[in-house]
Amino acid sequence: MPIMKPAVVLLHSSMSSKAQWADLISQLEDGFRCIAVDLLGYGASPFPADVDAGYVHTLAHEVDAVNAAIASRLEPGEAFHLIGHSFGGASALHMARRMPERVLSLTLFEPVAFHLLPAQHPARAEIAGVVERINACGPQQDRDATRIFIDYWNRAGAFDAAPPAAQDKMAGMIAKVRLDFQALLGEAATMDDLSALTMPSLVMSGAHSPASTRLLAEALAAALPDATALQTRGGHMAPITHGAAVNPAIVNFLADAEVTAD
Repeated sequence: MPIMKPAVVLLHSSMSSKAQWADLISQLEDGFRCIAVDLLGYGASPFPADVDAGYVHTLAHEVDAVNAAIASRLEPGEAFHLIGHSFGGASALHMARRMPERVLSLTLFEPVAFHLLPAQHPARAEIAGVVERINACGPQQDRDATRIFIDYWNRAGAFDAAPPAAQDKMAGMIAKVRLDFQALLGEAATMDDLSALTMPSLVMSGAHSPASTRLLAEALAAALPDATALQTRGGHMAPITHGAAVNPAIVNFLADAEVTAD
């Protein structure tokens, strides 16, 4: 029986899909089995079920769906490397805390796990203000809410500069973005809860990202027991916009982590 390549699970950002990892997967597939997953409400994954006035979305919902999606592609109990960007990074942290014995390494690009910070921390206060502005937009103002979201993570005017079809597509996902923020800010974990995550970790950030995620990445790298911090070119969406800078760093980290795992 041939020896199976080690598995890598990849989780994307909000308003994206597993397709964002195509270039990275092409660089990893000679040495790894890459399992990219569409998070709930994105790509081919269904919107969370039973959403009504009383529904509260959680990261546990996201990780339950990820585990269901990857189960058929892993051996029972098989360990894997885990990669997450933005909301996918926050989901990856939850996943790693739930099953630390199965996560061989953890690669995070600006995970938006603001719940890990105290309420008065400037990074959490900044993102809470963004969420308030998004939530202040009513159901008939999805384009305004989407503009706030896109411009914050990219640059002022980014939404209006996008083609109309792209604007429509993004606005169609803002309902899930609202649930993403609900899950992020409702998570109960703190930095102290990360002490059990002793696997090798790489915490990446973009040089031109909002201060909120750069500060969070810095705090995360200090809290994780075996973490390396790395800043790359680009901003919060650098895994997509600056893959030439981000992907080689991930490839090299995984190669080193796999040698350590052996």
